[in-house]
Amino acid sequence: MTKIISTHSYRGGTGKSNVTANLASALALRGHRVGIVDTDIQSPGIHTLFKVDLNTVSQTLNNYLWGHCKVGDTALDVTANVVDASGQSMVPENGKVFLVPSSIKTGEIARILKEKYDVEDLNRGFIDLCQELELDYLLIDTHPGVNEETLLSIAISDTLLLILRPDIQDYQGTAVTLELARKLEVPQLFLVVNKALETFDFTELAQRIFSNYRTPVAAVLPLSTDLIQIGSTGLIRTLQPEHSFTLAIESIVDSIE
Repeated sequence: MTKIISTHSYRGGTGKSNVTANLASALALRGHRVGIVDTDIQSPGIHTLFKVDLNTVSQTLNNYLWGHCKVGDTALDVTANVVDASGQSMVPENGKVFLVPSSIKTGEIARILKEKYDVEDLNRGFIDLCQELELDYLLIDTHPGVNEETLLSIAISDTLLLILRPDIQDYQGTAVTLELARKLEVPQLFLVVNKALETFDFTELAQRIFSNYRTPVAAVLPLSTDLIQIGSTGLIRTLQPEHSFTLAIESIVDSIE
């Protein structure tokens, strides 16, 4: 059966999509079939990490939610875009990465915001996608904050990864989200601290976060100039396999598996 993983943050700007994309790639490198759904319909962006030009894509998650197509019609096979620094594909033959992007067209984003959509359709889409693509893992990249579709994604998840920065506003918002997740009885909860200054003591930071929330910390990810230089144009997991960020991503995968 497919394991459903939601990556979520209370606030924007935590690097949630970057973590999601690199996690998907790490899972595929281990030979898994992985799907990603960009449900951050108001501000989609994960497609850039897989070098997808949405101007050439005819069907997105928006089209599925409007009933114009099946959810499988929106899935892009981006496996060939999981490449190393020389541009060579790294995913083994049995591994796959599929991406369901959301539209970046202004009119379509405005229509979703104005007309809304049936969140149950989104739920059915997740299940259909898992079955049609025979996925081992489905990663749901959520919209920050708390809303109906986010709660639905969390409720059907086997694992919730809550991304937070070492920042007081993130700490407070994360506490709210954790309380909701516990009420929804998510089987597996992990915290992922992102954008920590490399001068921090990561072990002490992880212990402090755990003490505050009584929730396992899967990893502390560094704020690195290498990530800034890549600038969402690629995946650090494959471009720099020995990087501290990459090693932390692998530790998250170990926790999930």
